[in-house]
This record gives sequence, structure tokens and C-alpha cells, in this order.
Amino acid sequence: MLKLKIVSPERVEFDGEVESVKVPGTVGEFEVLVHHAPIISSLERGTVTYRTSEGSKTLEVKDGFVSVKKNVVNICVEI
Repeated sequence: MLKLKIVSPERVEFDGEVESVKVPGTVGEFEVLVHHAPIISSLERGTVTYRTSEGSKTLEVKDGFVSVKKNVVNICVEI
């Protein structure tokens, strides 16, 4: 499992465990799975999709950035 935290200037949008996360990177959409290589990427307008044990959830974002390291995914976004 991945530990995902999504924050916006207003609040913490999500904080919990997920199976995968798909983000709109500035050079294309990409998916983060368990044991993904460390990465930092900027995000553009699009949809962040994450899959929990309860199903898939989406969040529309204007821009932001994502960092991935040791199965921890931190996303800072403008909604």
C-alpha cells in the first residue's frame, strides 16, 4: 500500500492508504504504484485519481506538484 496525502491551501483533501495514484504531470499523466522510483513532478490542470480499498476517487486540480519516496506520496494542489 501507498501512504497518500493530498493538501490544498484550504485543507487536507485526503490522508490515508491507497493502492495507486494517477496524476496529471506536465509532460503527461502517470501512475504511481507500490515501490515506485523516487520522483518530484509538477502537475497541470486535470484529474488526480486514487484507488482505495473502497474504490476509486477523483479530485479535479488546477496545478500543483507531487513527490514520491519510499511508498509515501505527497501531493500539494490548487483546487
